[in-house]
Amino acid sequence: MKKRNYLPTIIAFLFLNVLQSQTFIQRYADIANQVSQSNITTNLTEYEALGVKRRGTAALQNTLDWLKNKYTSFGYSASQMTEDSYTYSGSTAVCKNLIITKVGTVYPNTYVIVCGHYDSIVGTGTNDNGSGVVSILEMARLLQNVPTEYSIKFINFSGEEDGLKGSQHFVSSVVNGTTPKMDIRLVFNLDEVGGVAGLTNNNITCERDTNNSPSTNNAVSATFTNELITCVGYYSPLQTTLSYAYASDYMPFQANNEIITGFFETNETSHKHSATDLLVNMDPVYNFNVAKAATGAILHFAKAETALSTTTIDQDFQVSFYPNPAKDSLHINIGVLKTTEYKVSVVDSNGKVVLVKEVKNPKLIETLQISSLSKGMYLVQLQSEDKQIFKKILID
Repeated sequence: MKKRNYLPTIIAFLFLNVLQSQTFIQRYADIANQVSQSNITTNLTEYEALGVKRRGTAALQNTLDWLKNKYTSFGYSASQMTEDSYTYSGSTAVCKNLIITKVGTVYPNTYVIVCGHYDSIVGTGTNDNGSGVVSILEMARLLQNVPTEYSIKFINFSGEEDGLKGSQHFVSSVVNGTTPKMDIRLVFNLDEVGGVAGLTNNNITCERDTNNSPSTNNAVSATFTNELITCVGYYSPLQTTLSYAYASDYMPFQANNEIITGFFETNETSHKHSATDLLVNMDPVYNFNVAKAATGAILHFAKAETALSTTTIDQDFQVSFYPNPAKDSLHINIGVLKTTEYKVSVVDSNGKVVLVKEVKNPKLIETLQISSLSKGMYLVQLQSEDKQIFKKILID
């Protein structure tokens, strides 16, 4: 959406001395190197073929359906997908944000948000912002089966080209509408990262918060953005330019005092918001390298496992119970388990079933009240059709 008036870039490395604890992680590089050039180019082609993705159009709905099919093909379950619907003044069209949630293993209630808009204006928007969309798809594909300490929300916003309507609605209705308010570690936005055909596209702009309303989130944004710069160097061949954040979907989060960072192409296209915003005018190899950098960065920000696990995460379908130790309530995350109903049983140390809950049409996370149970160690069993998953929990 935006158009940048570039400042000198010499300040790009002024803050790097704060990154002494950040190191290259081979496991992250191995995952980032699995980003597929074929997927990037194919998905850009498919996105372009969907047409002009304006509010109220069949093309916008078809793009949403296309995205949902992509996430399903990666292994995400229906319970991990949420549609956030909204309307706004001046339009009767119902627009939808698509949110994919992957629950963390250590900090399940704290989120790293990866976002970019999927709507377009005038043209198909293959660069603005199909390039961000296909990057996020590759990140979601590669992280689907990788445990991360922090939860991740992959969000595809609509309404960006109409004035950040989708992200504004999400912040006001979901982030601030959650009780307690949603705890966000970082918002990482990707907008227009497709490069310019015929140019040397070897640099990505990393964006930090420099706004004064509020300014209390600026210092941490600068720290995270410098970590982003380091990740680019570790996990991609790209160079970096440090600049400022503005006029994209991270701004409603910024105004809400959240911590933001972002990617934007350094060679800026002249085709945005026009019928010529097409793949032929982009550099898909650059888009591929941006996706590699972004994948390495999200592994870092969400604190992914640093070594290949000796047991497959598929064995328990990413089901988890938290907090552990628990006190008054236990949250049940069904991960990628595909089921329309399940039963949870809590068994004490003597083998006695002390609590049972049956859940039909489950959400990703359900809550089990355990305040009536005594302190001690328990075994929790989740049973769904022929699948049984067992976890030990401590009630404190």
